[in-house]
Amino acid sequence: MLHNTIKSDIKQCYTNLGHQLDNFIPRRAQNYLVAEIAKTLAGEYHKKNRVLVAEAGTGIGKSLAYLIGGIPFALFNNKKLLISTATVALQEQLITKDLPLFNQIFPREFSFILAKGRQRYCCNHKLEASCSTDSELQLGMWEEKPKKSDLDLLKRMLKATEQNKWDGDRDSWPTTIPDKVWQQIMADKHSCHAGMPKHRSCPFAKAREHLDKADVIVANHALLMADIELGGGVILPEPEQTIYVIDEAHHLPQVARDFSSAASSLKGAATWLEKLNQIVAKFAELADYQKANRFQNAIQDSVQHLVPTLNQIANTIDSSKFNKDGVYRFEHGELPAWLEEEAKGCKDASKKALQSLGKIQDLIAERTKENVIIPRLGEQALTEIGFYLQRLENLEKVWSLMAQPNHKKGAPLARWIEKSPERENDYIIEVSPLEVGYRLDQLLWSRAAGAILVSATLRALNQFSFFCRQAGISDAEAEGTRFLALASPFDYQNNARLVIPALKLEPQAEQFTDLLIEVLPEYLEGETASLVLFSSYWQMNKVADALRPLAKKNKWQLLVQGEESRNETLKKHKDNCKNGIPSILFGTGSFSEGLDLPGDLLENLIITKIPFAVPTSPVEEAHAEYIESKGGNPFLQISVPEASKKLIQSVGRLLRKERDSGRVVILDRRIINRRYGKALLDSLPPFKRVIEYN
Repeated sequence: MLHNTIKSDIKQCYTNLGHQLDNFIPRRAQNYLVAEIAKTLAGEYHKKNRVLVAEAGTGIGKSLAYLIGGIPFALFNNKKLLISTATVALQEQLITKDLPLFNQIFPREFSFILAKGRQRYCCNHKLEASCSTDSELQLGMWEEKPKKSDLDLLKRMLKATEQNKWDGDRDSWPTTIPDKVWQQIMADKHSCHAGMPKHRSCPFAKAREHLDKADVIVANHALLMADIELGGGVILPEPEQTIYVIDEAHHLPQVARDFSSAASSLKGAATWLEKLNQIVAKFAELADYQKANRFQNAIQDSVQHLVPTLNQIANTIDSSKFNKDGVYRFEHGELPAWLEEEAKGCKDASKKALQSLGKIQDLIAERTKENVIIPRLGEQALTEIGFYLQRLENLEKVWSLMAQPNHKKGAPLARWIEKSPERENDYIIEVSPLEVGYRLDQLLWSRAAGAILVSATLRALNQFSFFCRQAGISDAEAEGTRFLALASPFDYQNNARLVIPALKLEPQAEQFTDLLIEVLPEYLEGETASLVLFSSYWQMNKVADALRPLAKKNKWQLLVQGEESRNETLKKHKDNCKNGIPSILFGTGSFSEGLDLPGDLLENLIITKIPFAVPTSPVEEAHAEYIESKGGNPFLQISVPEASKKLIQSVGRLLRKERDSGRVVILDRRIINRRYGKALLDSLPPFKRVIEYN
């Protein structure tokens, strides 16, 4: 049961909110969501499975709802509240707006912090080593000799660190740090050594101390996955002591899949393995040769197996197996017998090398702490070893997954080889799971003190089952998970129209792009703020080029995604609208989510095609293949539900506030002509519909 103190705190928050905000009007759906969050966390629906999955439409105020429902419960029960988001924009909103507001209305003091991954901070040891005058050390760290401009930047960063003018956070450096430079100095688990002389000044270690003291932590899905993949409680608080709020939860399954995937080159890996073979004697000498000798031998034996094997695999691959995109996918994840055998050998050798180098690292760290060797030399060696440990760990993951037999139960792994875009005659070995729900359940849901999953789009075709399967959450009532679908408070019927024109062609037709060029002007004429969403860059650019003369003649400002940065494009659009200049945005899928253009910034939304994803990636092809092997229909089981979610996100760009109004135009007749179209149409908000017929 919910304790009276928590109930009182929640009530007080609402009272104070009314005093804090001008023209505050309590929202029934928001109140209901707050109550359901609090009751779920208190175990009123299920004592062990305290999980709520809530689709909260635009305008409900879900951020404030989970703060009001979650923070009082977490503080009263001495738990951490961790909010995980998919986008930087929502993180910034929480840190700069929502949490400061909640701090003013909550009757007790609490602290909050933005959590960043280890790789957002520099490693002081690596930074020093990168600036070292020791050319051998530098070349061991860089793939090729660094540019003078890169070294100058690193030296400025080192000086700023030593003078306490920079905290080591990549985001706080005044200029952009090139990725290639940052890769050399970013912190990783292998370069962090507690007990080293400079560990106390380590930027990540300092940030972690602040994290431990905070009551509320804002993170992103990638950092959350990084932590639970390490076992939980390594970067973020332990799951058993944490209540998770997963905002923008529809992104989590894809992030989880990415974290469970692995990739490594063949000849590229052979090159750095040869470098390791040359330098390992130096590491063994620093570690105490008598103790490290057997580990050095094990590494060299492993390298002597791996280098010729990786090169031999590259030379044996049948080039005729690659498709036009340079991909050779193994059907049903089954490797040819010769590669399966080589994979087992590579797995064993890379694992042996990884473990042995880790032992040498431990020996050097111990001798450095005890001042048996000069600290500077020890720290430089540990930094360099960290680079090779990272690479070996990835190599071992790739070949372990390649060698892993397919289980009779559950989906197989997707396995494929891709031609390297960077190195001629080299190939990249890639492996990815098809379904990651069981991992999320095992590592997160079954361990968490509580979990609230929210998003404006969690259902597909008005059902939660598609998301639940992806996220590893049981949709059976007996399991105790609570499900809510809260409609937006917007007056869709009176404020917006959904128009489906009578077009003579459907998007599959070759002439459809020409048709778009012909009909779009009709739906842009007289409009001051439009967004047109396309299914591909190719089609968008072709239509844009064709319409530029007309736009110039009519004094329309045509802004096309990709021609300038997203921020600059949106800034120009807002300036146009402010100055009464008709403004037209052309965008693709990434403009269908996270784009906030309230009021007169968007009144005319045109969707050229139902956003079906074409299963061209090796993972998508493998997933479709798996479903077919089980007698299923991948189009109905994957493509249609995914399209439903994306279409809902797309139309969600139109009304952002209660007084917004406008029109949605869908130029794809399949939404009324095909059997699945009715389900797609019925899952959209209740716009006033205008369906035209020839």
